[in-house]
Amino acid sequence: MEHLPVEVIGNILSRLGGARDVVIASATCRKWREACRKHLHTLSFNSNDWHVYHDLTTCQLEILITQTIFQTTGLQGLSILMDDVDDFSASTVIAWLMYTRETLHRLIYNVRTTPNVNILEICGRQKLETLELSHNSITGVEPNFQRFPCLKSLSLSYVSISALDLNLLLTACPKIETFGLVNPEIAISDAQVTVELSSPTLKSVYVEAISLDKFILEADSIESLHLKDCALELFELIGKGTLKQFKIDDVSVIQLYIGDTVDNLEIIDVSNFTIIWPKFYQMISKSSKLRKLRLWDVVFDDEDEIVDLENIAVCFPHLSHLALSYDLRDGVVNYGLQGSSHLEYVIILELGWTVINDLFSLWVEGLLKLCPNLKKLVIRGVVSEAKSHEECQMLANFTSSIVQLMRTYMHVDVQFDYE
Repeated sequence: MEHLPVEVIGNILSRLGGARDVVIASATCRKWREACRKHLHTLSFNSNDWHVYHDLTTCQLEILITQTIFQTTGLQGLSILMDDVDDFSASTVIAWLMYTRETLHRLIYNVRTTPNVNILEICGRQKLETLELSHNSITGVEPNFQRFPCLKSLSLSYVSISALDLNLLLTACPKIETFGLVNPEIAISDAQVTVELSSPTLKSVYVEAISLDKFILEADSIESLHLKDCALELFELIGKGTLKQFKIDDVSVIQLYIGDTVDNLEIIDVSNFTIIWPKFYQMISKSSKLRKLRLWDVVFDDEDEIVDLENIAVCFPHLSHLALSYDLRDGVVNYGLQGSSHLEYVIILELGWTVINDLFSLWVEGLLKLCPNLKKLVIRGVVSEAKSHEECQMLANFTSSIVQLMRTYMHVDVQFDYE
């Protein structure tokens, strides 16, 4: 160890993550203290890493963090996550950021201060490539002054911001590729809550826990879009057909548009969603490059609607991963097995139930016959804590039927995942 270059020791210390571990390790010897001072490039303060953080007063915590940060030079990554801690002094936090901002490439900031600290004003026009901001208020964005010329990834969680400032902030990031928005407090300027975002460089967008009348996203280069736990009257994606991954989970939306050109879609993942299947199918039917299709806990707007697997086999010839959840209503399974076309390229099949019955194993058998080149079968199910004798017997019968069925498909790897 004594022959290790001091720069290598700095890299080792940077991989420890937690500031407490870094301080303890740097006490090893003079050489390690030098490595910590001159070559440490990543430092993290997380109130969940060490219980003592909660036992210290706010003043003691500020002093501890200040001493640790000011003993370093050239930090490239700084993470300060202080949940369930009283508000910090704004002047102290500003001192941390002013000391590190010229070298920082990554900043993860979740600190409540009194008064609010304007992160954009302090860290704008610097080298930041990644910014994760939580529990902060953003007002009066000036794209020309608060510009982030190098920023590629931006995540905003539980922030207070107006719809206009949100769009201006994206404008201030000319190289942004990844954007995350979680449970924001959108300032309302009129009766209708509308957010319009535009960026020519965005490739990946994640939106969670947002409630709006209209959400319009214009992104000509977008490849991945994920909406989760949202309530929207209208969502519209305006792009140039670059979208490859579309995931929607537990979303309430009346009008959904993901663009006219979806030729490049490779992954579609829909779960906990009420769907008008003919309209949705028409929207995605031209996605001939589709490799993964997941329809999980989907409620059909019309109870008699059936997903025609024949059409899926024809329209998505390169489909290799298919995931469907079983739902039997009034004797009708929403995923029909009619037709002669096979899912030739499907090698992974995920099947699951919400409420199991005796017909589930027959449905599984029917789908296995449609996938002649299958390599892996995953059975997912929900098992309640308290089960009647009849429910236990049904689960036992299902297990027996699957064992018998898989004797015919010895080449298929079978996995069970119950919750």
